[in-house]
Amino acid sequence: MAGHSKWKQIKRKKAVTDARRGASWTKVIREITVAARAGGGDPGANPRLRTAIDAAKAVNMPGDNIDRAIKKGTGELEGATYEEITYEGYGPGGAAIILEATTDNSTRTVAGIRHAFSRNGGNLGSANSVAWMFDRKGQILVDAGRYPEDSTLEAALEAGAEDFIRDGDQYLISTAVPTFHSVQDALRQRGIEAESAELALVPKTTVRLEGKQAEQMLRLVEALEELDDVSKVFSNFDIDASQLAEASN
Repeated sequence: MAGHSKWKQIKRKKAVTDARRGASWTKVIREITVAARAGGGDPGANPRLRTAIDAAKAVNMPGDNIDRAIKKGTGELEGATYEEITYEGYGPGGAAIILEATTDNSTRTVAGIRHAFSRNGGNLGSANSVAWMFDRKGQILVDAGRYPEDSTLEAALEAGAEDFIRDGDQYLISTAVPTFHSVQDALRQRGIEAESAELALVPKTTVRLEGKQAEQMLRLVEALEELDDVSKVFSNFDIDASQLAEASN
């Protein structure tokens, strides 16, 4: 598994402070609002909204907050108008980075992103400079301690998953975009709840980083993820698991 996926798993397990939870809620609320605006307020007919609501529940967001975000998206309540922008660039060692941002002020957003790159050994690139290095896939993480591997594997593959691997105490299930939600539904029907699920940009190849470059890269990714306007960060870096674990402490 690429180092960046491991980094995301390690960070997910860390204790979450109130400030970080607030930042997480901000990102999730924006995604719910944009999803509702794009595809309507019914999660049964809007797969993107359903995924956003699942993410909101995963960070313990109250139902009233979710409902208000949906209504802002559908126009039932007033709210900011967000646009979605993708930014691309390079980190230390030439590792590729793609960011997905949701913003009501693109000037503010790009200034924050450029500052994070410049302070941490990276460079903001032009459109399509690194996008060709990634494929969009569904990725579902399941707690291996809660569910048997054989039955989880069977449920995922029968539903059309492309790949299934065990990585430590988690199963990583990969899907094509069209089958992402049907695989999630099939797992739920078998009583298997995902820890997280997202449509991710998965690197075709990875760039190995060590030492100072690895440290710089982790600081850069964390700085980008902390920006309120940045919803997702993807990269093709690969870093030794022990260095990842040390950096997460």
